[in-house]
Amino acid sequence: MSHEYRLREQICTLARSMFDRGLTGGSTGNISARTEDGGLLVSPTGTSFGRLDPARLSRFDAKGKLISGDPPTKEMPLHTAFYDTRSTAGAVVHLHSCHSVAWSLMPEVDEDNFLPPFTPYAIMKLGRVKLLPYYRPGDPAMGDAVRGLAGKRSAVMLANHGPVVAGKDIEAACNAIEELEDTARLAILMRGYDARMLTEAQITDLVTQFDVEWDT
Repeated sequence: MSHEYRLREQICTLARSMFDRGLTGGSTGNISARTEDGGLLVSPTGTSFGRLDPARLSRFDAKGKLISGDPPTKEMPLHTAFYDTRSTAGAVVHLHSCHSVAWSLMPEVDEDNFLPPFTPYAIMKLGRVKLLPYYRPGDPAMGDAVRGLAGKRSAVMLANHGPVVAGKDIEAACNAIEELEDTARLAILMRGYDARMLTEAQITDLVTQFDVEWDT
């Protein structure tokens, strides 16, 4: 069994898992991963995470040319911006997850540090998450905004739209974006309460111990 065959199956299995648990619905969301030859496998436009076909994933070569499969998601500028600016990026996932979108609408959200420090895991898996302004879906300006971060963030939140996360591989990217959604859900649940969050000393300890990218 080839590496690419296994990767195609893994993309569809993880996407289906997220769909089945309500992390993105209908034909929303998109997902991509690096192949061994430097190309990309990408979810096609208009497809559902619950019904991706491994054989029909959009296949790009190392030069960015579509060589097989269906036409790719219109959010390709988002994906390529992460790959072009983060040498460690092996996969990118974008969801329309409910709680993270809801938290992006709240007036008290910190644009430079989208997620409150409730648990260590979001810090360890995501670092600081940047809240980007609203863009029309498919607008290449979203990719420009990611490029403007110069590779310093592994995750962004598109206001009124959804999170985008880059990881070292497809499993890491999916785990991280689920952590983002879980933390946003906590933020909604705790809104209005005087919650005890992690202290600056505890955050610094996590950043140091787990070599977290913690751009300020």
